[in-house]
Amino acid sequence: MDDSSLNARRRSRELRRVAEERLDVLVVGLGATGAGAALDAASRGLSVAAIDAHDLAFGTSRWSSKMIHGGLRYLAKGQVDVAYESAVERGVLLRTTAPHLVSAHPYLLPLTKAVSRRQAALVMSGYRLGDGLRAAARTPRRLLPGPTRLSAARTRTLAPVLDGDGLRGALLSWDGRLLDDARLVVAIARTAAAHGARVLTRCRALRLTDRGALVRDELTGEEFDVRARVVINAAGVWAGGLDPEVKLRPSRGTHLVLARGTLPGLIAGMHVPIPGETNRFALVLPQRDGRVHVGLTDEPVDGPVPDVPEVPEEDVRTLLEVLNGVLETQVTREAVAGAYAGLRPLLAADGHTADISRKHAVLSHDGIVTVVGGKLTTYRRMAEDAVDEAVSSAKLRARRSRTRKIPLVGAGPRPSGVPSRLAERYGSEAGAVHELVKAYPEEVGLGITEGELVWSVRHEGALDEADLLDRRTRIGLVKQDRDRALPATRDALGRTTRD
Repeated sequence: MDDSSLNARRRSRELRRVAEERLDVLVVGLGATGAGAALDAASRGLSVAAIDAHDLAFGTSRWSSKMIHGGLRYLAKGQVDVAYESAVERGVLLRTTAPHLVSAHPYLLPLTKAVSRRQAALVMSGYRLGDGLRAAARTPRRLLPGPTRLSAARTRTLAPVLDGDGLRGALLSWDGRLLDDARLVVAIARTAAAHGARVLTRCRALRLTDRGALVRDELTGEEFDVRARVVINAAGVWAGGLDPEVKLRPSRGTHLVLARGTLPGLIAGMHVPIPGETNRFALVLPQRDGRVHVGLTDEPVDGPVPDVPEVPEEDVRTLLEVLNGVLETQVTREAVAGAYAGLRPLLAADGHTADISRKHAVLSHDGIVTVVGGKLTTYRRMAEDAVDEAVSSAKLRARRSRTRKIPLVGAGPRPSGVPSRLAERYGSEAGAVHELVKAYPEEVGLGITEGELVWSVRHEGALDEADLLDRRTRIGLVKQDRDRALPATRDALGRTTRD
């Protein structure tokens, strides 16, 4: 019997058990916040199941800029509490829970003709305030260096693609960076499972009640009730569909994926000021595979929420215009190898979505606790607050949250003798992954091997090709890469346990 069939049988057993029991907590949604809530509740000693209509990190959590940031933008708006919360949670990830997935990364703000000296001074003041938040959050400088100003010559060594005409140098800052946002969610969900949570994908919540939820198995079409003392609605941009009292105003954030060689020699990320905007920047993010991601738009979205948002051509043009404003050689539309968009679950409010606070909210009524807003960096705190409210509203007996001190799967010491690429993706599990890579060394794409896909099927809950290409890896971000990888992906799904 192959591994994917074993996964399906294991999943069926778990579904039967969940349908037969009465849980303390049912979590709906397996993005970062939902997976975090499952971990938080399970680690307090509660009985927990967490479901998603699709897969781990199917929604917003895989479409981020992959930044774990300290909230400078919120400081500029006077939202000191939101900025401090971001700095604290960034420190938790860097120091304790996910040091194998999160690390410091440098970012340049090029001092071009468009950036006045006054604006540069204001931004540097913001960077220094942000460094003060780092200190207040007790994140050591060895993990997150402080800001500085660079000469034009030094700037061009880190970003030789910049237009040197009128370049006065750059402001250098540091912030947290994820290699892969979806892998963070997978690690959270696996850690929740290790603490006893039942994590089930392809299970759609059709209706929430004060007694649980009506759920449909998306693989078989079977509908059944899941009984729970309290439900946590962590469905992100779909949360309003499950709780009509929640009013959201989703915001679309688009990123471009530039082909390899488009911005040669780019080492640091860049913050590029958006013309006509105050304290808003486009992000230029070099990737380990040689590509570069460019984002981020912030446009309100009306109407039904799609499963996978489309990227409007207008967003592509806008981002290229901002990027080309600082480059020596212009990037053409043909250099855009792919693009992706995510929807942020922002609470409805007046004003432009860029101005809506990213502070999260926990709403509770009739046995349903809904958590919305926020951002990837603060997923753990959002989950903690949601579980606190669930425990209080349902009068559950539970310990206080412990997730600030619980390392995620892979956070232990990295083994020696394994390729650095594997150590960066799998942390302390890299040795076990390496054994599978040696058995199945064929490269699938982006340097990822068939052995890693086998690992995802056996240990990370991947059920089909999309799980492997679009979330356990990010090969699917570029269609040509995805098409080339499909045959080997199907082979990985068919590997038998006897192998």
